[in-house]
Amino acid sequence: MLRFKADIRTLVFMGVTTALLFIQWTQPEFHPALFVAACLMAVSVTAIAHNHNHLGIWKSDFLNGITDYWITLFYGYPAFAWIPTHNMNHHVYNNKEQDYTATYKISENNNLLTLLAYPTYSGMVQQKANVEYVKSLWIKDRKKWVHCMLQVSALVLFYAVALFLNWKKALLYIIIPHQVGLNAVLVFNYIQHVHANEDSAFDHSRNVVGWGMNAFLFNNGFHTVHHMYPKKHWSLAPIAHDDVKNKINPKLNEQSFLWFMFRTYILSIFIPKYRTVPMNPKVRGNPLSSGELIGEAQA
Repeated sequence: MLRFKADIRTLVFMGVTTALLFIQWTQPEFHPALFVAACLMAVSVTAIAHNHNHLGIWKSDFLNGITDYWITLFYGYPAFAWIPTHNMNHHVYNNKEQDYTATYKISENNNLLTLLAYPTYSGMVQQKANVEYVKSLWIKDRKKWVHCMLQVSALVLFYAVALFLNWKKALLYIIIPHQVGLNAVLVFNYIQHVHANEDSAFDHSRNVVGWGMNAFLFNNGFHTVHHMYPKKHWSLAPIAHDDVKNKINPKLNEQSFLWFMFRTYILSIFIPKYRTVPMNPKVRGNPLSSGELIGEAQA
């Protein structure tokens, strides 16, 4: 029933995430190790939600629909929301001006402050696309509209019941892991595009090619080929990347996500050589001062 046997890993990760919630909820005491594990698994679920959105894990539409609800409850956001914000916008404009998730909307600079501000800003501006999409479904596809609204209802009911039963456990074991995952996926999008060249055929995305992150996030580090072939199954991404890696600027192929984060957002404060610069020539010729908004700079 699975499209690819590799998605046995997807089911295992979703099963572990689900089990962690039930185990923590039934324990009388707080266990830090389990809590950290749940937060980490919540980050994995964001990659699962992303992949399932592009290519359902099942051959059956019915099973894919059921999985939408399962993912919604552990992703912390309706699964359908990827369609208007990601499929119909980000993949169309790929960090250009019309992209809701463009990395330079706050500032062209890439530093710890812009990194921390980006998830809140990006999450807010994407809501318009979600609302417009739901309105369009009401007119064009009432059946799909119902499916989307049931996802919203399932998540609201999930939160309501959990908060009613035990608001402290709901906060610790459901809401906080959800927020960790939702913010992490926006951070990943920022890292994958900030200071890349959105006008280039191959240098529009930053890749993390090391095994560790990709094992945990279902090959989401291979971002260039994902934009080239968005419906290609995640398990095939490393092979696709090997075919084009020599066409990508070596600076955009990172071995370690943690090393990139540490040197770019911590070491760069003290060591200028670790700071990134925009690869798009149009931007590089007109560097912006710290905190300056793109719109103000162009005015």
